[in-house]
Amino acid sequence: MPKLRKKGGDSQPAFLPNTLRIGALCAKRKAKDVRAYDLRGLTVVADSLVLCTASSEPHFKAVYNEVREGMKEVGVAPLRSEGTTKGGWLVIDYGDIVFHLFREAAREFYDLDGLWADAPAVDLDLD
Repeated sequence: MPKLRKKGGDSQPAFLPNTLRIGALCAKRKAKDVRAYDLRGLTVVADSLVLCTASSEPHFKAVYNEVREGMKEVGVAPLRSEGTTKGGWLVIDYGDIVFHLFREAAREFYDLDGLWADAPAVDLDLD
């Protein structure tokens, strides 16, 4: 398991601030069904996974641009990305966080929520 970063006497996973940031950026552009999962101990690929859905191609582009620019503002650059705004699915690898942006049909088809159902949910506090 990754080391926990101490903040104000409380233990907080190092991935948590940027996971929360990605969730908030998605919500800012009104992405649907924004969810995050804590993958520590389940895979070595990443510490967390953030998923969301966009309802149209313009909406998809808006969410994608918001996340990309919002992470850039805090000095976090993607290691790699795959997919296109026209393809209905896009993944951005931020190292300890993997972000997936879907159109509705692609999200249902890939069912990453089902695949990672055993992973603890991260409370994004978006309400």
